Amino acid sequence: MHGMDILVLAQSAFALFAIVDPVGVIPIFLLATRGYSLAQSRAAARLAAITVFVVLLLSAYGGQLILDFFGIRLAAFSVAGGLLLLLLALSMVQAHVSPQRQTADEAVEAEEKDAVGVVPLGVPLLAGPGAITHMIVASGAARGEVQQVALLIPVALVALSVWLSFRAAPAIEKRLGRTGIHVVTRLMGLIIAAISIEMIASGLGQLFPGLLG
Repeated sequence: MHGMDILVLAQSAFALFAIVDPVGVIPIFLLATRGYSLAQSRAAARLAAITVFVVLLLSAYGGQLILDFFGIRLAAFSVAGGLLLLLLALSMVQAHVSPQRQTADEAVEAEEKDAVGVVPLGVPLLAGPGAITHMIVASGAARGEVQQVALLIPVALVALSVWLSFRAAPAIEKRLGRTGIHVVTRLMGLIIAAISIEMIASGLGQLFPGLLG
């Protein structure tokens, strides 16, 4: 694998980490697992990580088939996905849980379900529309089988980060506090906003070549 490919993978992994934002979801994880034993909490963390891995992997390797089925060009999907990510970023900058990630009904349901690792933690809080969109666009932009297979790396790294973050959730919240977690979330929101603008500009440039001058 060339140095440029490694750089692209690193950028993809960091962008995906910013979108998934496992640190920002820690307060919700602690709320959803309130009253759990240590074993149950760790099982929920493991289930959330597995859910993120499976959903993002399916998005990376099955997303293009969906676009082809509906006759949607990758450039058009990139613009739509960029707008969705921008909405997510604006909510994160304000340290709010975006409606694209979790509705009020899903928040209530989180306290009633046993399998909180799958819903709503795994989907849609972590592997939500923004992360799924990012993987579909990354898969469409990949060139050759090597880059396609290499998409497994950022997905695995992000799933691992989810597991580690949730396992260490009590310690992280104690060390950072709600304010510290909000600072991290706002920083990730700024990064996602920049990524979304790049996606929109790239998509519009491909749809309307004249825009690029």
